[in-house]
Amino acid sequence: MSSISRATRAALGASVVALTMVVATACGPDNSDPAAAPTAGAPGGTTAAATAGATDKPGGLPPIKLPTADELKKWNFDDWDKWAQQNVVSPAVKGFWDLQKILKAKPYKPGPGSQPTAPATAQPTSAAPTQPTTQPPAQPTTAAPTQPGGSGGTGGNGGGSQNDPQPKLVEMKPLPHPFAKPAHVNGKLFFQDGKQDYVCSGTVVSDPANPGKSNLVWTASHCLHGGKGGKYHTNITFAPAFNSSGAVSAGKQGTLADAEPYGEWGAVAGMVAPQWTAEADPENGGPWSQYDFGILRVANPDGSAKSLEEVVGGSVPVWFNAPREQIASVSTYGYPAAKPFDGMELEHCEAGKPARRSMDPSRPTMLMTGCNGSGGDSGGGWFTTKDGKQVLVSDTSIGGSDNTWEAGPYLDDVAQHALEYFSKKSK
Repeated sequence: MSSISRATRAALGASVVALTMVVATACGPDNSDPAAAPTAGAPGGTTAAATAGATDKPGGLPPIKLPTADELKKWNFDDWDKWAQQNVVSPAVKGFWDLQKILKAKPYKPGPGSQPTAPATAQPTSAAPTQPTTQPPAQPTTAAPTQPGGSGGTGGNGGGSQNDPQPKLVEMKPLPHPFAKPAHVNGKLFFQDGKQDYVCSGTVVSDPANPGKSNLVWTASHCLHGGKGGKYHTNITFAPAFNSSGAVSAGKQGTLADAEPYGEWGAVAGMVAPQWTAEADPENGGPWSQYDFGILRVANPDGSAKSLEEVVGGSVPVWFNAPREQIASVSTYGYPAAKPFDGMELEHCEAGKPARRSMDPSRPTMLMTGCNGSGGDSGGGWFTTKDGKQVLVSDTSIGGSDNTWEAGPYLDDVAQHALEYFSKKSK
């Protein structure tokens, strides 16, 4: 198992949607907007020499220059729109996935890569579980924060240049069947990278511009895009509450319909940060992992207008710029598929207060837990509570080669602006 980003890829053939947004690389190295008229030119204020994205761009648009971390934080709607026009996701082919393909798909997760450059100067944090629960998503027992805020970069709540000691190991545990209703926001993600099928994980998140009717799924960039020199994956498909009934647990010969209570929701659009497409080595963690988040838009498999949120019965808001001291504990979810797991169970880890891990102090410092998940749980949601309600604060990105820790991106202004753009384009 490569240890850093946990996605497993699965394929879907397809015609390209004109203005869809892209998601990043394969799991570990794991929607459809109407096309808008192409706008030439790079986003204002970007001066870096490196370019982001693939060379095959609709409308012959010039490449976007890779923004610095500070410039990316200042991207506005038009900047994200230009980026989206040069990064498109092919709609998933309906019916591409069958149970045998899913069972044979490989788990993928980036390894730890190079060690953080900053010394571990912060006080150790305990990652022992705080009242683990069998009913997901788990609810932390500490008081919920009242005000969002803080920074994921240097200084402030972000503590960008500091790295904490590795947290105590906490084992993932499978959810009991059938899943409790709140857990149905979690799902299994399939995609194809080249001719190889992979699997990842994802979460139904709230759509700010379409309250109560979200078709958005949060995952890891590597579950959507191949990184530097790569392309967007194909046949990206989300199956919420996969195997809730236990129909394919422990070698049972259940049917695809038994395993997928809500069917397969094919991607029609996606988005990842430009740093991922310009820099990422999907096999290894690095500074790009600090932006390893991706957003998908999916379509109802029965062709109706009923949204994913309405069908599964809920969504999870994303808490951006969460003050680290207010993240008292996190519960992580996903479908790890590399040994000792088999990818059929939704596993969860009650990880306690997350520690910090950074490869580049100019970028948002990642959250780190002692969870022992494996390839395939890439993109799975990290939950905590805010004002007494469940919220998402990260997704599984990378992990140790010995399965003793995992890390996910800190979701700051960059992630927030990406979601806001994606949400507005869905109106």
